[in-house]
Amino acid sequence: MASIFERLNRNRPAPPPEEKAQVDPAQRLLTWLPRWPRDTITVRQIRVYGPRCLRGRRDAIDAAEILVANGWLTSIKASRPDTYAWQIVRKNIVHPTVAM
Repeated sequence: MASIFERLNRNRPAPPPEEKAQVDPAQRLLTWLPRWPRDTITVRQIRVYGPRCLRGRRDAIDAAEILVANGWLTSIKASRPDTYAWQIVRKNIVHPTVAM
């Protein structure tokens, strides 16, 4: 014998499949940056400590360059010649977005 819940679900249409909204990697980096305790950050630090979607070197550099173009980061000379480093521009905004 079917339970009451099985009988109620018999005529109900199937729910639509849920799609996860893909958040832009630059936006995820921007959301994460206020938690970074230092004033500068390197590509290696983004890959190790940053959002999970930025584990690849090229992904981390591309996301940081988008933030440079929008004024959230400033390029600086890195201590090593084979890496990238940026100065974080701190702004008092509750929910920052990439495009201002």
